[in-house]
Amino acid sequence: MTLSEPLRLKGAPGSPYTRKMIAYMRYRHIRYEFFIGDPASSLGLPRPKVELLPTFYLPNERGEIEAVVDSTPLIRRFETEFSGRETIPGNPVAAFLNYLIEDYADEWLTKAMFHYRWYYDDDIHKAGAILPRWRAIQASDEQLKGLSENIARRQIDRLYVVGSNDITAPVIEDSYLRFLDIMDKLIEKQGYVLGSRPASADFGIYAQMTQLSHFDPTPSAICLQRALRVYAWTDRVDDLSGHQVDDSQWADIPTLADNLRPFLTEIGKVYAPALLANAQAVMNGEKDFSTTIDGKPWSQPAFPYQAKCLMWIREAWQSLNEEHRSQVNEILAGTGADSLLQA
Repeated sequence: MTLSEPLRLKGAPGSPYTRKMIAYMRYRHIRYEFFIGDPASSLGLPRPKVELLPTFYLPNERGEIEAVVDSTPLIRRFETEFSGRETIPGNPVAAFLNYLIEDYADEWLTKAMFHYRWYYDDDIHKAGAILPRWRAIQASDEQLKGLSENIARRQIDRLYVVGSNDITAPVIEDSYLRFLDIMDKLIEKQGYVLGSRPASADFGIYAQMTQLSHFDPTPSAICLQRALRVYAWTDRVDDLSGHQVDDSQWADIPTLADNLRPFLTEIGKVYAPALLANAQAVMNGEKDFSTTIDGKPWSQPAFPYQAKCLMWIREAWQSLNEEHRSQVNEILAGTGADSLLQA
């Protein structure tokens, strides 16, 4: 079913994936209507099977409106439905690298976002105070106090789901520091992940940084001290509707192989071992898994969705022809990220 504009979605400023999709649509010149709150009751829109943000209201093959979530497949759908200013390069090797880095942002960098927000007192206080006010701006102070306490309690209790705890905190925080250094150097060289125009991976990284660098006090202070360029880049990506685009702005494969190597090595250091251990636990029917990441212990509940993430990465690699798979293998060799492709 062909999509018509404006697209409708609900979300919240504190949801990184909401920010990802809004910035993406601004860049793509896709018109949209954005709801904060619950449009299902007032507009008669359907509810998703799983309440996640953002939620888009899109027609299915029968023309019926469905509630659709998950930013990565949504972007792939929009890339085929709307032409011009695409965020997935035509070169299959570059497209695979883009997919891998976007997945890292969505599934690993978000651990830092969730960790900092609900692990430190200053961050807990700010998030607990502001998040309910986005949704219920006219609620009384007494009502908001109760909402703040409930949100903070619920989210702190869910820290274990993303793997944030006293044991894993050093891994998450060290990885965030390295990410800032890597990203700072990368955008100094070429502006964006795959060249001088944004790819979907840029919007995935930007999404987490809207919170890490611009909302939550602890990681924001770190970013301002360590990576001012990343802080400024996040502001720029917020609205790239005027960014001039042509295909020559995608970097060539040799350039990407060189410039992305530190990024791919970080993925191999932290994200790959987490994905592999999680997938093994899910396959074995285990509720939790423990492994070693960056030489430090890591333990968390097994997460079936991230087992699918590993499967999708491998499927994306398998879909390449032999020449392109060989190029990907050569680029990933020695980074640790190549372990993701081994069955």
